[in-house]
Amino acid sequence: MSLSKSKYSELIKTEAKRLGFLSCGISKAEFLEEEAPRLEKWLNNNMHGEMKYMENHFDKRLDPTKLVEGSKSVISLIYNYYSCDLQEDPEAPKISKYTYGTDYHFVLKDKLKHLLSFINDEIGEVHGRAFVDSAPVLDKAWAVKGGLGWMGKHTNVLTQKAGSFYFIAELIVDLDLDYDHPVTDHCGDCTACIDACPTEAITEPYVVDGSKCISYFTIELKDSLPPDYSGKFDNWMFGCDVCQDVCPWNRFSKSHREPLFNPHPELLSMTKNDWQEITKDVFNELFRKSAVKRTKFEGLKRNISFLSS
Repeated sequence: MSLSKSKYSELIKTEAKRLGFLSCGISKAEFLEEEAPRLEKWLNNNMHGEMKYMENHFDKRLDPTKLVEGSKSVISLIYNYYSCDLQEDPEAPKISKYTYGTDYHFVLKDKLKHLLSFINDEIGEVHGRAFVDSAPVLDKAWAVKGGLGWMGKHTNVLTQKAGSFYFIAELIVDLDLDYDHPVTDHCGDCTACIDACPTEAITEPYVVDGSKCISYFTIELKDSLPPDYSGKFDNWMFGCDVCQDVCPWNRFSKSHREPLFNPHPELLSMTKNDWQEITKDVFNELFRKSAVKRTKFEGLKRNISFLSS
């Protein structure tokens, strides 16, 4: 099939929408010049804490052509996970909305494989790889470059129509396409996220010290939780949504339409007491396919105990 780059791009975006993605933006696969000094400074300041994997593959993080040989385009996609559902007991330890249902890695990887297969069927032989937050790819930088939103002061990507409660994924392909342009920053003078962060992890606008973030403590940190932070977790036992919950742009968030992201029937009705007495069997049943499995039963128990210490 012989079509122009713009036709190819339109085909891809139409199929992405059919697969349920909120939007799709395309950028040239090239070295991320602006991100290089930022990433280097962030690492040098030890803002990655114990996330030593962030020090690996520095060049690949900044240059997709080193990750996927011959790549020409980065197709960035966002997928809504916002839920109006809340945990019923206001005193129960809290989990991030993104973990309510099936682990997003599986859900999105499946959709990306469909999209890549579609590209091969409709356009011809295209080589590429799918990425869902599991490889040295700077997802947010590519989403911004592809015009899907701007980088908020909390370092989540924001859009005027849908806020920030969505996952970001990419296809990096060896196909020339039409490239989108970044959009304007609409954070203005707002400092809601900075003011609300319980651990003051947003050290300045657009900079998050990962080693102070509640999500880091409750998910990434494998050692004991630091006593200095006792009483500062705002009752979060896995992840944290504070900076997104207070963001004015998230008043435009609408509930997702992905059945796989719906919570386990018993998850939201768990009381504070239920969580404190949770057994391994209940943990396995509740989070059988959830991203919460990452912290393991012992990790979640550690987090719950810390909240009441």
